[in-house]
Amino acid sequence: MSIKIKLSLIMTVFAVTLLTINIVLSFFTTRDNLRKDSEANMILIAKQIAVAVEQSRSVYEHIKNGTGPGIDRKFIEDTLSMTSPELITQESMQANSDLLEITGINPSIFESGQTLMFGTYRYKNDTLVAERAHKALQQNTPLLFETKIEGQRVVDSFIPIQPLYQKPYVIRIISSYEPISSAISKHMWSQLSISLVLLQIVIFSSYILAGELIRPLQEILIKVGRLTTGDFDTRIQTNRKDELGQLVRQIDTMADSMGHYMTVLKQKNEENRQMKEHLESIINQTADAIHVTDLDGSILRVNSAFEELFGWTSEEIVGSRLEFIPPSKADEQAGWSKEVGQGRPFVLTETVRLRKDGTEVHVSISESPVYDEDGLIVAFISISRDMTEHNKMEELLRRSEKLTTVGQLAAGVAHEIRNPLTTLRGFLQMQQRTKMINQMHTDIMLSELDRINLIVSEFLILAKPQAVQYETKDVRFTLGDVISLLDSEAHLHNIEFKAHFSSAPILVHCEENQLKQVFINVLKNAMEAMPNGGTITLCLDGENEREAVIQVIDEGEGISKERLDKLGEPFYTNKEKGTGLGLMVTQRIIEGHKGNMSIDSEVGKGTVVTITLPRVVEVSRSEDSTAGRV
Repeated sequence: MSIKIKLSLIMTVFAVTLLTINIVLSFFTTRDNLRKDSEANMILIAKQIAVAVEQSRSVYEHIKNGTGPGIDRKFIEDTLSMTSPELITQESMQANSDLLEITGINPSIFESGQTLMFGTYRYKNDTLVAERAHKALQQNTPLLFETKIEGQRVVDSFIPIQPLYQKPYVIRIISSYEPISSAISKHMWSQLSISLVLLQIVIFSSYILAGELIRPLQEILIKVGRLTTGDFDTRIQTNRKDELGQLVRQIDTMADSMGHYMTVLKQKNEENRQMKEHLESIINQTADAIHVTDLDGSILRVNSAFEELFGWTSEEIVGSRLEFIPPSKADEQAGWSKEVGQGRPFVLTETVRLRKDGTEVHVSISESPVYDEDGLIVAFISISRDMTEHNKMEELLRRSEKLTTVGQLAAGVAHEIRNPLTTLRGFLQMQQRTKMINQMHTDIMLSELDRINLIVSEFLILAKPQAVQYETKDVRFTLGDVISLLDSEAHLHNIEFKAHFSSAPILVHCEENQLKQVFINVLKNAMEAMPNGGTITLCLDGENEREAVIQVIDEGEGISKERLDKLGEPFYTNKEKGTGLGLMVTQRIIEGHKGNMSIDSEVGKGTVVTITLPRVVEVSRSEDSTAGRV
């Protein structure tokens, strides 16, 4: 429905409402006026009858008191009849056909059931008539009642009469309601006819007026329609100073602003499209496998490298959970779930995952949360890198590094072995010449042979490839095992171990035997630095959520700054029977675990060895909300 029709209907309804109110008010006004006229007419008739009654009484008294015996009785009766209330009552009813009955009522005589004063009493209602007659006399005012008597609607009037020298009485006049009803009907029909004519005029006028009012709105509607199609150059020409004129000018201003913003939006949209295509190209062309998961672990998207690496196509995997963690690595997931769930990116250096065909592939995985504009995590993005070729290259580099190290150590090994060999050769030549075996010389030769064996054994540790199996271990237990192993030897040298460990688990991804070798080397060095005994303190707390920090604090002789700079070099040692290779092996193991080791020492105050390893955070199954994502 158009605004024009709506405005016409509103004005028409308003006009109908006003006309209806006018008709209703006219009805009540006309009825009240007619009732007042009827009441005035009844009072007039009653007063005429009352005057006639008084005249009749006066004539009767005059004749009764002033006439002699010779007066004709018939004359007296004729005179009284001419002035009787009955005659006046009859003449009044004949003159006014709407009068149905006139009755003179004395309430005291009426209640005793005696004859009425004058008139007739056909329209009977004894209880109400007596009550209303008394009420009219008490209030000394005429009373009119609309009622039905014998099925006929009438006006029942009670007019009180107060004679000067007689008892008061009431004249009851019953008139038909038909004249009032007829007059009201005629008046209402007249009002209704006039209202219908006025309503037609209002409808026609309102339709024309509504058209004039909404003509600017139609122009505005056309303008807005063009705006929706992207035409921001159209303008509405108007000279109006009212609200519609202001609206037109505001729409023109809005069109200018929208045109400007649309131009900017198109530029931004083009930039976003180009950026999206650029990012899509980067994601799809990168050699690393990328997959995005929601908070429940369902795959949202994968790139081409993911399809090539793991064998699943995008159509197969999107919308489902990715089950590619081998059973042997199931506990690995707890290490990063909590950190990623708290919004911190997690990088797993290297692990094993399953392809679609069930084969294993060595990968390096990093996972980071994706935030929305409100800073809430909405997804997780995981990047997997195939480490197969990298591992091969790393192995080649390790071998090359070992060969380089072996080459660097060759001169030192030759030098270290040549000294005991020279001793052995000298003693053997001496025994060959004397043809005698000297027990002291034999002990020295065996000692030198043991030294050669020790140098060769530790050298082989560097040269011999070893199989490494990384697992998640609680470093507290690993360090505790080493303390238990060395505790007896420490007691022999009057040395006491004091351990300050965290009550919470501290997990690291490690090869446990290699870590034990590291801790044994460090603790043995600390014990050897304390020839007079003392306390070795081991600290391991859980305050750092990312790293496990182990400190070994001794009370030994300390190391000078010049010697600190040379620690770790092959064959550098101040021990009588040391080879200088133990600390070098220790550093290589820690580097292989992506950790680091630092040594702080001061002569006469002892040494602090700090070993830092990447930590894996323990998460319970109930907290593992990101299970199955990676």
